[in-house]
Amino acid sequence: MDLPKSARFLVIGAGVHGLSTAYHLACELKARGEGSGADILLVDKAGIAAGASGIACGVVRNNYYQPAMSELMAANVEVWESDPAAYHYNSVGYMALGPTAQESDLTEVAERQEQIGYANTLITGEAACTAYMKDLFPDWRAQGITVVLHEHRGGFAFNIASMHGIAGKAKAEGVRIAEDVRVTGFEMDGAGAVTSVRTNHGDIDVEQVIVGVGPWVPEIWAMLGLPPKIDVRTPAGEVHRERDMWTYWYLQEGEIAVDPLMFDRAGGGAPPVIHVDTDAPLRSDDGRLITEELWGIYYKRDRHGVQGGAAPLPIGSDFDVDPYPTASVEPAFPDMWCAALSHCMGRFEGCRPLYKDARSGGAGAFTADNFPVFDYMRPNVYVIADSNHGYKMIGVGKEVARVVLGEHSSLLYPFRFDRFATGDLHPVSNSPYPWS
Repeated sequence: MDLPKSARFLVIGAGVHGLSTAYHLACELKARGEGSGADILLVDKAGIAAGASGIACGVVRNNYYQPAMSELMAANVEVWESDPAAYHYNSVGYMALGPTAQESDLTEVAERQEQIGYANTLITGEAACTAYMKDLFPDWRAQGITVVLHEHRGGFAFNIASMHGIAGKAKAEGVRIAEDVRVTGFEMDGAGAVTSVRTNHGDIDVEQVIVGVGPWVPEIWAMLGLPPKIDVRTPAGEVHRERDMWTYWYLQEGEIAVDPLMFDRAGGGAPPVIHVDTDAPLRSDDGRLITEELWGIYYKRDRHGVQGGAAPLPIGSDFDVDPYPTASVEPAFPDMWCAALSHCMGRFEGCRPLYKDARSGGAGAFTADNFPVFDYMRPNVYVIADSNHGYKMIGVGKEVARVVLGEHSSLLYPFRFDRFATGDLHPVSNSPYPWS
């Protein structure tokens, strides 16, 4: 491969963050008269959408308890909405449903969304929630739901198609995308700035580097000489020593092969993405008890059926993410997820034989507090570490583009690395999911 020997901006990773950053950086350079997409080289060790972004479930939502996450997600949704055709985005809305223990959390989320102009409907009380859901889906039958937060924006996008859509926009701006280029190391000067990036096709001299490699970020992190363990100060001032900077989780996702149109709203029309948490006992269609603990699933209509998932499983800090695992669900997941679909809607009763292993799920790399890190980690190396919040965050690249050109981003600032040392951490909700 004939790689250039130098690049003003080198972007690593052809997933949502790398592609979005390259595209928006090219647009910013042109708008400011400071360059063009020709100043940007994007490399990926495999190809466009070959990793996490290409197997993401594709959900786009703003159901976040943390104020900083909510504000950032609103900006991300605006980017999705800016070109739904190119991004293969379906603005169908998103619904979060929960039991009594989550009423206060979802009420706070709804109030925060209203404050930033993000349209929603909040329903509380089990009878009112059931009536609201039956208006949408007459066969709704979930138990233990006492709060519904219906976001009227958000929805989902088709994963691979959307990544190629962004890539097409970046290429149209002159960005060069080089596939099958694996980063193998960095040359740094005495101040810790990267002067050259080593690859399997030769070295590239650089002015700035942007890292957006999804679950492979611990590998690049180590190449940059950054710490595998850190001290974390809590908001109360308590210090936890030697916490793993990175841990891996297996994402639990799958799908059932049905006519997508069978998952319609009453009277027709695309359904919103649905996320249900409940402490009602979960049983299979034949009456077998699966769990009496709090459980949750999410699901949406897809091209070939209904797709979704459940809470991920922790792996640890020493997991080898290369090669990237796919369809990595635990053996009990299909029974649980299909039983949960049936618990929610009568139309899904008996769906277990229709479950199929899809190229979905995989592994996610989570930070020490399960929230993203967006920051310069070397003087000229900006790291986008999404902590598995990634695919929906298409607008992070737009903010990063401004930052690397010298601006401040109030949306990215709460996710700076030094929050671990200062105790400026994000609040934690009552959700069983590590990313909520």
